[in-house]
Amino acid sequence: MPRKPKALVLDSWAVLAYLGDEASGQEVADLITSAHENRIPMYMSIVNAGEVWYILAREISEAKADGAVADLTGLGIELIGVDWPITRIAGTFKARYRMSYADCFAAALAKERKSDLVTGDKEFKQVEGEVSIRWL
Repeated sequence: MPRKPKALVLDSWAVLAYLGDEASGQEVADLITSAHENRIPMYMSIVNAGEVWYILAREISEAKADGAVADLTGLGIELIGVDWPITRIAGTFKARYRMSYADCFAAALAKERKSDLVTGDKEFKQVEGEVSIRWL
């Protein structure tokens, strides 16, 4: 019997590529479609959703940012709040590596949920030994 694919954690890089119709955005769209078809859970840290929101609010408008976050949940991406265990893992990554704090939360969520982290952000190469990365 084939092994069930892992859940997916999307970081802000992947989501912004998807929302911005960038080259990797189609890969993200295909992953989302496949996740739906195969009933694979999709997650995003609320910290990373906040990062997407502030980037879109700054570059476009707060209303568009609100709509984009609503679209994410409409796509079946579950926004996960951060508790102490996830924050502790994120803090460990931040202490060990030169990564943005928000990226540490994406990596921490993927590690805690034993999920594949979907990204094209090269900053995550530092945690490849601790987190399964699905590169875009």
